Amino acid sequence: MAAARMGLRTALFSFNLDLIAQMSCNPAIGGIAKGHLVREVDALGGIMGEVADAVGIQFRLLNTSRGPAVWSPRAQCDKRQYRVKMRQVLEGQGNLHIKQAEVVDLVLDQEEGGPRVVRGVRLRDGRTVFAGAVVITTGTFLNGLIHCGEERYPAGRSGEPPSVLLGEALKRLGLRGCRLKTGTPPRLDGRSIDWSRFAEQPGDVDPTPFSFRTVELPQRQISCHIAYTTPETLRIIRENVGRSPMYSGQIQAIGPRYCPSIEDKVVRFPDKEQHQFFLEPEGLDTNEVYVNGMSTSLPMEVQWEVVRSIPGLENAEMLRPGYAIEYDAIDPTELDRSLAVKQISRLYLAGQINGTSGYEEAACQGLMAGINAALRVRGEGPFTLDRTEAYTGILIDDLISKGTNEPYRMFTSRAEFRLHLRIDNADRRLTPYGHKLGLITSEAWQDYERKQARAVALEKVLATRKVDVGRLGELLPELGNVAGQTYGQLLKRPEISLEGLLPVLRPEWEAAGLGNPLAFFSGVVNARVRNELKSVETEIKYAGYLDQQRKAIEKLKKAEQRAIPVGFEYTGISGLSREMQETLSRVRPQTLGQASRIPGVTPAALSLLHVHLEVGDKRRAAAGVVAE
Repeated sequence: MAAARMGLRTALFSFNLDLIAQMSCNPAIGGIAKGHLVREVDALGGIMGEVADAVGIQFRLLNTSRGPAVWSPRAQCDKRQYRVKMRQVLEGQGNLHIKQAEVVDLVLDQEEGGPRVVRGVRLRDGRTVFAGAVVITTGTFLNGLIHCGEERYPAGRSGEPPSVLLGEALKRLGLRGCRLKTGTPPRLDGRSIDWSRFAEQPGDVDPTPFSFRTVELPQRQISCHIAYTTPETLRIIRENVGRSPMYSGQIQAIGPRYCPSIEDKVVRFPDKEQHQFFLEPEGLDTNEVYVNGMSTSLPMEVQWEVVRSIPGLENAEMLRPGYAIEYDAIDPTELDRSLAVKQISRLYLAGQINGTSGYEEAACQGLMAGINAALRVRGEGPFTLDRTEAYTGILIDDLISKGTNEPYRMFTSRAEFRLHLRIDNADRRLTPYGHKLGLITSEAWQDYERKQARAVALEKVLATRKVDVGRLGELLPELGNVAGQTYGQLLKRPEISLEGLLPVLRPEWEAAGLGNPLAFFSGVVNARVRNELKSVETEIKYAGYLDQQRKAIEKLKKAEQRAIPVGFEYTGISGLSREMQETLSRVRPQTLGQASRIPGVTPAALSLLHVHLEVGDKRRAAAGVVAE
């Protein structure tokens, strides 16, 4: 979508066009930190948030008991409608040509004195498609192998073939690879569940959408339900854990540490007497229910026993068993910050092929790879985001600097400046980039500018207008003496909210000679309006902390701006250990800041590297003077 919106003729090749955007795991978008990624994708002009809003059947804003830095939206989606809507959006995009075919190899040539260059792809039917750049997004299909108990068979997703020939072709390129694993839980027939035995988990009364452009959420909203394992459940799992491919030795790949299978939970936490899981409907027109938290690769008959050991599921019918899937990935340290393969020009990788897990992590990479592939074809420099600008920048920096030996998942704890990287200001951080790149429509850009103008005007009123003691005393009599304070000063109190001040602020706004822009806030304060108010409120309440973070950001940016020349020779640095030389030569950090985040690179090594760079600068400067 990004490349097509940027004006390039773009082809999307997939095994089965009917299954584009098939939610093979949980039909949900967002969650802790993942919701931040979706907001960033949307702010840049991506489509995941808009599609999720169109088909979401339960919306919840997570972590609201904590500060705004970690609030994160999540939506249970209608699984069928998601892929249908996504394909509809894709087919409506100019310059984008969707093709059903299997890609089995890359077309390469060698530039004289330079790297190998991708010129296109080869299809299984014998055709060759030439291209100015190629982005590979294989998910779990690359040499995928499914495990369910002792049974195993090649597959990309359940019921779909794996991508074997392309997997072998990538191995021949000489890129470092690894083998990873993920899994899914069983799906149940909702008609066979006694729902009265489970605690209901409704969505938010006032749902928070993902997209800054969403005005309303069209789908009927539903509830999920919370359930727990029993002692009998744990007994069954313990007695059969040896039949799990993870523990029998059948699976050698590494699974996601933060999303373990149910048998892994039981083994790793033997003293825990109960494990929670969630019963989540997969759509409005299906009875299929996803058992979130019960990912497993135990044999099918054992899964059936585990399910039926839970009160309320005694008569549950299992529609699909859970399974584990092994697949190939490429070591992401093979990539630069634009997600381009360093050894092969014009080749980009995105998603699980880079070692990540989850739809959201894949989406932000796909967007960035698409943007950079388009820029490369146009002969322009890459577009990158650093750690101070976006969770997307953190994810990419972590991958290319540290690599990963397990499926990488985003968390808010990975962000050094998470108060600065909130969901409410993702558009302020990234939409100007999206507009410059051509990913934001003129209508959406005008809406963004109006929103920023409202925020500036509102902040001005709050900073300059003194509190109307009489009116405020009627509304909030417990405040005490606030005479002489501005509304902005008052808002710094933890118990005061901007939404609560609206009845008093409306006449103040008009008295400031600003007309009535607050008419936007005048009707029902819905989630979209509340998001705007909360953004202004957070900037005021946390102004001191935000100022501290801005200073720290500037300090980090100085390190990031200290570029390391392409082809820099680390073996020439006296005092740098051979291991350190090999690590730096392999990762090829682009800046001193990136080098500092490579595992094993010590402060002493960084100091040596910095001195060597300074000496090199002085030598080049001196050579320039002599030449003149």
